[in-house]
Amino acid sequence: MPRIVGIDIPKEKKIYVSLGYIYGIGQSTAKKILDQASINPDVRAKDLSDDEVQRLATIIQKEYRVEGNLRREISMNIKRLMDTGSYRGTRHKRGLPVRGQRTRTNARTRKGPKKTIGAAKKKEAK
Repeated sequence: MPRIVGIDIPKEKKIYVSLGYIYGIGQSTAKKILDQASINPDVRAKDLSDDEVQRLATIIQKEYRVEGNLRREISMNIKRLMDTGSYRGTRHKRGLPVRGQRTRTNARTRKGPKKTIGAAKKKEAK
């Protein structure tokens, strides 16, 4: 199993799909990286030579933000929004949708399971 940027990529899949297992690299970015490294995108990951794996690793490390650095940057951006008190930051704090979606119905992914609020039953007077 080839290891690139600290991530074990699947060996049975084509290399352009396997690179997608690295956080911050999608299929289009993977194809750009493979063009730079002059590697055929249809080759299986297990068939790569050590030299090719090394070329991929150096290109990714030099030119792209991936894994820990990217996660850290994204969380710092969200923290900055929350600290400045912007509308988006407030939505992040409250765990509500950030990009203008409706919340009267739906939005269950962000809000979590429904919390039923109901009135207590009145006791019968005798």
